[in-house]
Amino acid sequence: MSVQILDGATILSFVEDEEAFSEFIAERFSNLDKDHDGMLSYPEMLKELQGLRVFDTHFGIDVKMDPNEVTRVYSSIFVQFDRNSNGTVNMEEFKQETKEMMVAMADGLGFLPVQMVLEENSFLKKAVDRESAIISTSHVAA
Repeated sequence: MSVQILDGATILSFVEDEEAFSEFIAERFSNLDKDHDGMLSYPEMLKELQGLRVFDTHFGIDVKMDPNEVTRVYSSIFVQFDRNSNGTVNMEEFKQETKEMMVAMADGLGFLPVQMVLEENSFLKKAVDRESAIISTSHVAA
């Protein structure tokens, strides 16, 4: 984990970079697809869903939740990804829902920079790393 500064523009820029975003999605999807069938089942996606940390309240401290409520919440998130309701998530469904979630997060953040603790291989960390690389390249070119 590392502390980074980002804003909505950092996220939007990454999502709008089709090559970088697609590469991230393909890598993430491949890591989740444990049986390598090209589809994500609920059990395969559960760890990713838990990584969203929807039950955090204060500074990464988990709230003790009723197990039935936890299951209901994660199941409803999975349904958002499973756009054709076939019980699995293909790469395109995963990409589209991830994109919508990240655009919503960017809208929520707005354009004022915030400081966040980010996990190393998270979407937000990849977005910050991409932005840093672009800034470094533009400084070298100038």
